[in-house]
Amino acid sequence: MNRRMLLGALAAATIAAAPLPLAAQETVKIGLIIPLTGPFTTTGKQLEAAARLYMQQNGTTVAGKKIELIVRDDAGRAENTARIATELLTNDKVHFLAGFGLTPLAMATAPIATNAKVPMVVMMAGTSIITERSPYIVRTSFTLGQSAVIMADWAAQNKIKTVVTLVTDYAPGHDAETSFVGQFEKQGGKVTEKIRVPIQNPDFAPFLQRVLDAKPDALYVFTPSGVGAILMKQFVERGLDKSGIRLIGPGDITDDDVLNGFGDAAIGVVTAHNYSTDHPSAKNKEYVAAFRKANNFRPNFASVGAYDGMHLIYEALKKTQGKTDGDALLTAMKGHKWESPRGPISIDPETRDIVQTIYMRKVEKKNGELYNVEFASFPDVKDPVKAAKK
Repeated sequence: MNRRMLLGALAAATIAAAPLPLAAQETVKIGLIIPLTGPFTTTGKQLEAAARLYMQQNGTTVAGKKIELIVRDDAGRAENTARIATELLTNDKVHFLAGFGLTPLAMATAPIATNAKVPMVVMMAGTSIITERSPYIVRTSFTLGQSAVIMADWAAQNKIKTVVTLVTDYAPGHDAETSFVGQFEKQGGKVTEKIRVPIQNPDFAPFLQRVLDAKPDALYVFTPSGVGAILMKQFVERGLDKSGIRLIGPGDITDDDVLNGFGDAAIGVVTAHNYSTDHPSAKNKEYVAAFRKANNFRPNFASVGAYDGMHLIYEALKKTQGKTDGDALLTAMKGHKWESPRGPISIDPETRDIVQTIYMRKVEKKNGELYNVEFASFPDVKDPVKAAKK
């Protein structure tokens, strides 16, 4: 009897000491909420493709925890996003909320993340105020102000004296307009008209006719990613491409994902942005090759927001040794610095917003394809809207 008891105790001790099989390990769940149907489908596809590529390249185990990505489609509607976020937290017990292809979607989810004390990684939406809506939000994408002020400085220094602005009438468009106008006028430029267009089913033709009649030196445009194709088509149809009016703006209007469909009319369009498929670093060349091999389409700026968002989640888990306490994870994310396919980036420890290089780019044809070719860079750009509040 004593011998059997001893053997049993030894067996129990051996089982206890043995590493747990992967299936028994705790799973860390990431709820990725993105638009996979509706007008912003291309954004959702970029976000999902990049998140899955990161996991493919870096494995599905971090700090001894299995990583599970749960993807949900919100069709670009805020009421869907809020409902899905609640379901992911309540039913799936996710440890991170991520994605958010548009500002209204992120804003709708902010109070939910706060109440749950769960980190919310904004991988796309670009309105300045988003990170102020919850202490649990961290952004890995961009703000519209970052590119708008760089674009304004460039315009003023390149013989552009008068501008008409045309932006989508919601928070990011307002940020893009305010930041550009303020900086451009500070440099001595004149904004002769400010036009805002609806976000749903936009028809730019009548607004572009107003621009043609006004004859400014340049038209500064912001539209959400994917909508730029409509604007470019109507820009050509109205003859603005031959009018001498220069088309400028943030990089959304020459989105790498759809740029080739614009045709040669896009050649020469100048934008300021945080990423180009053509970015010449070795890291980006590897990223583009891997992304294209996995998906058979180009990565765009939305993709690096998701790729870097996954990196930030992985690194935060490493720092907390796999612990999923929301406050500990936020602390691990603040101030983190790394090399992205877009260049060096970091998370501002005060604002939880991204600090990054903004590039001036011009559309050029290379090897039969259109690319946003960088010709100037401005490192360590913070969100100017928040900076102005200090």
